[in-house]
Amino acid sequence: MSKIQSQINLLREELRKHNYNYYVLDNATISDFDFDKKLKELQELEAKHPEYFDANSPTQRVGGEVTKNFETVKHEHRMYSLDNSYSKEDLQDWETRIKKMVYGDIEYTCELKYDGASISLTYESGKLVKAITRGDGFQGDNVTANIKTIKSVPLQLKGDYPAKFDIRGEIVLPFEGFIKMNEERVEIGEEPYRNPRNTASGSLKLQDSAEVAKRPLECLLYNLTGYNLGVNTQFESLDKARQWGFKVPKAAKLAKSIDEVLEFIDYWNEERHNLPYETDGVVIKVNNLQQQEELGYTAKAPRWAMAYKFKAEQVSTTLNSITYQVGRTGAITPVANLEPVELAGTTVKRASLHNADQIEKLDIRVGDEVYVEKGGEIIPKILGVDLSKRPKNSEATTYITSCPECDTSLIRQEGEAQHYCPNYNGCNPQIIGRIQHFISRKAMDIDGLGGETVSLLVNEGLINNYSDLYELTKEQVIPLERMAEKSADNLIKGIAESKNIPFERVLFALGIRYVGETVAKKLAKHYKSIDAIAIASQEDLVNVDEIGIKIAESVVAFFSSEENMLIINRLKGFNVQLKISDEELEGQTDKLKGDIIVVSGVFESISRNELKKLIEDNGGKVSSSISSKTSYIVAGDNMGPSKKDKAEKLGISLINEYEFLQKLE
Repeated sequence: MSKIQSQINLLREELRKHNYNYYVLDNATISDFDFDKKLKELQELEAKHPEYFDANSPTQRVGGEVTKNFETVKHEHRMYSLDNSYSKEDLQDWETRIKKMVYGDIEYTCELKYDGASISLTYESGKLVKAITRGDGFQGDNVTANIKTIKSVPLQLKGDYPAKFDIRGEIVLPFEGFIKMNEERVEIGEEPYRNPRNTASGSLKLQDSAEVAKRPLECLLYNLTGYNLGVNTQFESLDKARQWGFKVPKAAKLAKSIDEVLEFIDYWNEERHNLPYETDGVVIKVNNLQQQEELGYTAKAPRWAMAYKFKAEQVSTTLNSITYQVGRTGAITPVANLEPVELAGTTVKRASLHNADQIEKLDIRVGDEVYVEKGGEIIPKILGVDLSKRPKNSEATTYITSCPECDTSLIRQEGEAQHYCPNYNGCNPQIIGRIQHFISRKAMDIDGLGGETVSLLVNEGLINNYSDLYELTKEQVIPLERMAEKSADNLIKGIAESKNIPFERVLFALGIRYVGETVAKKLAKHYKSIDAIAIASQEDLVNVDEIGIKIAESVVAFFSSEENMLIINRLKGFNVQLKISDEELEGQTDKLKGDIIVVSGVFESISRNELKKLIEDNGGKVSSSISSKTSYIVAGDNMGPSKKDKAEKLGISLINEYEFLQKLE
């Protein structure tokens, strides 16, 4: 190593250490002047010797990279949502559920729930290689250049870190920095930002990373994700992350019972007001990682974690009017239009009234003074009415009987909470809503086409259903409002590229009532093509794993519609993927049909995700918990003792990965 290279490396290491002390430990060991002097020295050396460039050098934090379009990247490990609880009873119910699923004592790690923008950081060989926003949990935006400017994010780790892993956390804007930013904006005559959370989230999508570098953002980390990470508990993982150089909040506590969890909640419900960041609750996680694995996940959330939300802020304001919205399924939602009021950092003007029963139950009337809170501090909802302030001439609310958009008489099925407009193919909001669903990220993910553009296309008479999208031309869309030539090119290109979206997502995109992502995957895997689903009877559908009568009725009704079948035939003509591709089918068999298989432990020759895919590709069902219906367990090293005990008691056999792979040969 040359003398210059050695000098550069020493400076980098020294600056990283000072940076860590200041931004992570809040303990400066050098003056700002001396730090800037050393940073300038390093910048000059790197400029003279570009052969020693390092993307993770402390000099790269100043930003300057401009990103026009943020690349969408698939998460290697899905980012799940958390189930919410609002009371002691909710937490006790959760504990009862999980105690039925795992043996042995359960400890909990309690952590504060910081209100910021979720982020997933990927490290390889101790270096930050990728930073992806949460997105929809399956994929997010690559904002690496912007994240590198945040001083509390280590670009190079220290200690005994794993070769590769993801770490999840929140990008937050401390109150002090937020207030200072707003003071500067007011001084130059600009509108102040509304709240720290939205400002932090918006910062991640700024195109110029030099602008992000000017914002006092921080990154608080709380979850390690990956394979063979060398930790056995959540609490241990937090300590390890701190040792590697991450800013991990120290408020976390180990609790041996729900009573201890509640003590933690009660303490922070008051003490949170003294924190430098926004918090909206506490996250409780089963501490033992082996027990976490045994508990597994639902379609949306881990069973081993629960978010306890602090009581939402409440205000009162006047209900000025009630209007009605029509959703893509024809469902009618009454909306309260309120006198604007400040609530939890935002101005609230509207709130959902849910349905006719809710209006009747609360006896809500126009002119009432109503109590409003943010449900989960996100969606405003009306809790009740201040009857002492009700006007004397007040009249009870009469729910509408016809559609506010197309004037069709509304229907309400027995057992349904909502009224519906049955004019499926002639009601504009339903048409627009279905197409907006079709193009959405989890469905056809059409680049260059947003909800507003869909409304314009429908209102201009250019499209009337989602199959019409594939006949659009650049010449037709250029005259639309805010549509330049490049935007038009991107829109047409995005529509063409959506023809490669796999069948299960196309099935979800069709917008069949009750057919969400999970159900679409089940139907696609079972029937393999749209034609097979279209001719399936209700009885046949109910026999598919996890398909109930309600879903089966809805699927049969959808394919009984002549208009729907015409649209599907048009999609076929445009080469949209309406069956599982030959490449996918090539590796699929029915060898494991009817088998319910649990995968547990650490494997040598294959990853757990690959094992699960093999089971599903060969007709089996992967289960996260052992029951009398379990066919057998594919067991690796470090399988949980509680799972072993349960398997023995139920007489369920264990096979290793090699025996399982032999079954498939």
